[in-house]
Amino acid sequence: MTKRSTYEEVMERKSEIMKKSVGLDYSEFETKGIGFDYDKMMEETGYSLNEVKKVQASTGVGNTPLLELQNITKLARKLAPEGKGARIFLKDEASNPSGSYKARRAAVSVHNAKKLGYKGVIAATSGNYGAAVASQAAMLGLDCIIVQECYDSEGKGQPEIIEKARKCEAYGAEVLQLSVGPELFYQFLLLLEETGYFNASLYTPFGIAGIETLGYEIAEQMLARENKLPDVVIATNAGGGNLTGTARGLLKAGADDVKIYGASVNLKGLHMASDKQFNKKSFTTGHTGFGIPFATWPDRSDVPRSAARALRYMDRYVTVNQGEVFYTTEVLAQLEGMERGPAGNVSLAAAISIAQELDEDKIIVVQETEYTGAGKHIQPQLTFAKENGIDIKIGNPEEEVPGESIILPEHPSMIKARDLDLNKLRKSYVKNCIKNTGIKNPSKEDIEFLAVDTKTNTEFIEKVLGEI
Repeated sequence: MTKRSTYEEVMERKSEIMKKSVGLDYSEFETKGIGFDYDKMMEETGYSLNEVKKVQASTGVGNTPLLELQNITKLARKLAPEGKGARIFLKDEASNPSGSYKARRAAVSVHNAKKLGYKGVIAATSGNYGAAVASQAAMLGLDCIIVQECYDSEGKGQPEIIEKARKCEAYGAEVLQLSVGPELFYQFLLLLEETGYFNASLYTPFGIAGIETLGYEIAEQMLARENKLPDVVIATNAGGGNLTGTARGLLKAGADDVKIYGASVNLKGLHMASDKQFNKKSFTTGHTGFGIPFATWPDRSDVPRSAARALRYMDRYVTVNQGEVFYTTEVLAQLEGMERGPAGNVSLAAAISIAQELDEDKIIVVQETEYTGAGKHIQPQLTFAKENGIDIKIGNPEEEVPGESIILPEHPSMIKARDLDLNKLRKSYVKNCIKNTGIKNPSKEDIEFLAVDTKTNTEFIEKVLGEI
């Protein structure tokens, strides 16, 4: 008998569909209250760090170069007070088979799908992850379907997303392109149910375990090269998996004192689910429209419990503006001879600013790059923005208004990392936990979980609970 498939009916079966398509019973990790056993969930991948390394090596993923950006460091020092200007290194993840760090996530997920006997994999993504899953599926002989949120209601698609669809199709994947809105998750669930394929979600423990090797490699390579660990690692932050996996890998390498910073493009005022505003943004990932909602409620993802939990590991969270990232993309190309981006250069833009705060003997690692291609270059992005009524000009980035203007800085000294209030985000997360679970009187265990999940302490959580 064919199952009924209205939106409401499919959503009612969400947990059942997820359990079958991921091969994990998330109910095993649940406690009676707000929290869940995060460590047990991560252990349930069944893969040690060394086993993940072997899985990735089998398809040419990982062991990417760690490069010192000597010319960009010189630029930062020219702009910095005397004695300031940390050295900036870059982990060149564009060297992975599909051109981004997301090959690490995909390698473990697709390998696990093959191991469990699934005939194909499905991923819902508008970004580089789709290409990564398609690439790994091609290597392992699995079918692949990528579901993209691509168009507004007028059929206009962002050049960056269309470019990524082209790359997915080049690897033999079927790409289903949808307009902005709740239909993406609905169609994704329907496909999982109808095909019986593996859910290669960005947010499963398999995907996060895959990124741990990135953090581990940063520690290994820095020790081998400089005989010291970096002082700061900056990760572009969207759904939180990039930062989470990198931080976990650094911790497994014994790099407990390394500070983990997140960086996002400021898209304040734009709603990611708005049809009219969908094409008003010039970054499809690595922006506050993902970074803040996912930090303050990680379990909004396409699995019951997200393994990407940025607040659990983040020491500082900064934003940069769109024009500054486009400018930094040109700086990287013209000073270092590396054409990368755009989203990976979010953290590099932040690093140029943050380096000027630190002493010259300090080290910052920009944690990833990504490939660039026809739709991801600066010119098609800016041309598309102009066609959508965005004012493009050179001036002071402080005057940039997301959805209305993109302002390229007149001078590199205008690139600024602007701090977000982490405690404010932590409070929002606690409030969301209370609201979404309906638990008004959290237990001692709940409070301890919230303290760990926000990288604070029980006193902080109790104070927040008292306020709300």
